[in-house]
Amino acid sequence: MVSLALLRFFYDNEENTMASCNARLCRVFLIAFSALFTFGFGLTASAADVAADRAYHEALKKAVSEVLKENPDILLNILKENSEMVLEIAQQGNTLRKRKAMLAQWEQDAKSPKTIDLQGRPFRGKKTAPLTIVAYSDFTCPYCRQAEYVMQQILKKYDGKVRMSFKPLPKDEPFSLAAAKYSIAAFRLDEAKGWEFFDALFKNIEQYEREGDDFLKNTAVALGYDFKKLKSEAGSAQVQEMLDTDRKEADRYGISGTPHFLVGNLLVRGVVSKDLFEEAVDMALRQAGVK
Repeated sequence: MVSLALLRFFYDNEENTMASCNARLCRVFLIAFSALFTFGFGLTASAADVAADRAYHEALKKAVSEVLKENPDILLNILKENSEMVLEIAQQGNTLRKRKAMLAQWEQDAKSPKTIDLQGRPFRGKKTAPLTIVAYSDFTCPYCRQAEYVMQQILKKYDGKVRMSFKPLPKDEPFSLAAAKYSIAAFRLDEAKGWEFFDALFKNIEQYEREGDDFLKNTAVALGYDFKKLKSEAGSAQVQEMLDTDRKEADRYGISGTPHFLVGNLLVRGVVSKDLFEEAVDMALRQAGVK
């Protein structure tokens, strides 16, 4: 058993034991050394020792504060030399806060069943899957492309348990709106080819934004569509009605901007990690009584 008296000896005799050090820094290190041995190694101590230890901790905080006030460059240099670690810690903290907030939100979401219009909407995954994920997305949104990659992983992992329906929420600008209308039209004419058209748009959005209608035409023809028929369908009142219905539905549930996902009754906002999305799926499956 190591006695706290030994630790006090180092503290009280710092000038003899570490004469070459700056006295104040030595004091800081010796107090920290004492705290490490006392608490890090689980040493037993009397009531007097515990009281003394508390005094040491107070002295440690005071000493560290004084050193940093007089030498602020110490902290700045540490941060600069460990910038990647600092960034990683900040990101981890942000992820934890986001996860905590979302879990709390999902608990509330679960208490509010949501009615979603899925009439005539396409599905990716088995149509009999017990859990439906509704994706509100925009082909010209870079975050939506990131979220689509996560969605592909979710569908693969939960094959047979999850299906996805896609509802475009385009921006009020030509490329976004045209992509949404042609996508809906492609699904209405042929659901299987519609998913191929969907994938081609997401994977080649930069090319689409360069080529415009030529890209839509060439992609449609390559997939076997009659482009005149597809173009006519894209401009139909039925396609516009579906867009309007989905926009009203999104507004009803406070969905603004893209991407957003409804996982059962749980609302997932923006791009989240695969692990966090899986937590939403697992929670929704539990609520649906699916193991």
